This record gives sequence, C-alpha cells and structure tokens, in this order.
Amino acid sequence: MMYRRERPLLLRSCPAALYNNLCVLPLPASGLAQFALVHGSNCELLSAVPNGLPLSHRLLHAKEGAGLNLPLITQAYWCVLPFRVLLVLTSQRGIQIYESDGSVMVYWHALDSSDALPAQALFARGIAASGHYICVGTWSGRVLVFDVPAKGPNIMLSEELNEHRMPVTDIAAEPAQGQDCVADVVTADDSGLLCVWKSGPEFKLLTRISGFGIPCPSVQLWQGSVAAGFGDGQIRIFEASSGALHVQINAHARSISALDLAPEAGKLLSGAEDSFVHIWKLSRNPDSGCIEVEHCHAECVTDTLVCGARFCDPKGSSFAVTGYDLAEILRYTCA
Repeated sequence: MMYRRERPLLLRSCPAALYNNLCVLPLPASGLAQFALVHGSNCELLSAVPNGLPLSHRLLHAKEGAGLNLPLITQAYWCVLPFRVLLVLTSQRGIQIYESDGSVMVYWHALDSSDALPAQALFARGIAASGHYICVGTWSGRVLVFDVPAKGPNIMLSEELNEHRMPVTDIAAEPAQGQDCVADVVTADDSGLLCVWKSGPEFKLLTRISGFGIPCPSVQLWQGSVAAGFGDGQIRIFEASSGALHVQINAHARSISALDLAPEAGKLLSGAEDSFVHIWKLSRNPDSGCIEVEHCHAECVTDTLVCGARFCDPKGSSFAVTGYDLAEILRYTCA
C-alpha cells in the first residue's frame, strides 16, 4: 500500500504546536472535505475538493470572556451526532459550539475557575461525540458531558465525570450499536491513565488502564479495542472491556501527536514530533481474538514537527497532515 503526495492546501497562518491540531469532516454527498485547525486565538476552516484548490476559508475568533487578552484555542473538532453536525472549539476560557460551518454559535460554556490554584492554567481539551452526547475534557481532569437536542440551542450540561486527577488530553468514541455493557467512550490524561466508559443518560465506568506517568496525547477506539499513543513514541492497543494489553509498538522516536482510525478498513494513522507519519493495519485474529498489527506505510515530513494527522475518508484511502511552522495542509492519496 503506497500513498502519493497531492497538491497541498495553503493556510493563512501556521498551525499552533498542539497535538491533535487537525480535524477533517468528509462530505461524501458533495465530494468535499472540510478541514479545521487552530493557531493562537483563531480557528481556520477550509473546504476543498480532492486534488483541488480550497473552495472556502473561514476564520473563527475566540472572543469570549472579559479581558484584553484573547484566549488561546486549544482544539477544534467536528462532532457528528445522529441528527446534526456541530463544530466544537475549546479554549482557555470555555467551550464554544457552532453550526458545522462555523456560521452561528449555538452554545457557550464558561470554565469554572473556583477550584483552580492561583498559578494553574485553565483550559478545555479533548472532544468526542457519542450518540447525542458531546464529551469535553478539562484542565482539572473533569470530563463535561453535554446533552444535545436534535435541533436548536438548548444544549444541557448533563453530567461531570471525575475519574481523572490530571488534565484530560484526548477523548475518543465509537458507536456501541445498542449492545449492553459495550465500551464506546475512552478518555485519556497527562499521566497516561485511560478510562473506558459506556455512554448513556448516566455514563458507566468500565475499565481504568494505568499509563505509568507517561502522557497519552491521542487515543482511538476500534471494534472494542483502545489504541493509545504515548509521549514515549509508543502505541499500545488494549482490550477495552478488560484493559488487557494486546500489542505494544515502538512506533516513533518522539512523542506521538495524533492518532486516527479509518473504521471501514481497520487502518490506524499515527503522527509524531519525529516528523514521521505511519499507517498500520489492524485485524483481530479469529482463533485467539487478539489484535494483530501490520505496518503499511511511512511518510517523512522533513524538518517538521507534526501536530495533526487525519484520514480524509472512512476507508483510509487519503490522509492529511499539519505541522508546526508549516503554512499548508499536506495531503496524500493511495497510489
């Protein structure tokens, strides 16, 4: 399996050196893909056709809250819900939820600083959607769960999950398809702790997986397995229901900054601060039930600190990469 480099998408400014700093929303009906990334107090949105020039640009500003200094945006992510798609921005002051094109802000949640230490940085980070819930992580380790209606702005904070004692780094979700006690949400933090949940009107904690003090910047769920990328460059794949370790891969020489999954093909994409992007094929052994991994492709983005990497379609036939101080989105498609 080989990928070739396509025409890049030019940006108005360079992405910030934040992990998971790229989100892609495929729009199969129109043949378009939308891209979102953050830099400082701005979020840049682009739409493009395959192999073509950007069709539109939009710049969103983190203008919420009082004070002269604009808050820094920490992440942008499209949440695909059963009846609508929303764009969620997290920042140092709160959580903004927009219509998918960024045209209208439908909800704003301010972070509560009452329990923060005087010198402690406030921020939200880590976003995922499960059913009609949107989960957002915070600096305190809390995970905020928002109940989203089929339409309109009446979004409610329905629950706070308090298992983490360190800042949340990332959240991932996968449809549970209505089965009982099936893990469909995983949360990660700066200590590497992974918490596996069953979503619902009340989220249920299923498993805690220790990270031994190594941060876990990015995490994904695939067919009942948790794929986690760590600050030591390793990818570890666990059974979500039990926490048992399936595979440990020495994938990168520096901290992993992004993981993504193409669910229809079982492909895992990893990007890291070592300038490399790798693609792995996941499969489950029919006899043992264990996850097996095959390395499929490597791409070096020379002299670039990779800060975002995402597949552009569910089959994993194309992917995009962002890097710090790189004023373009690099795109690759299957040769």
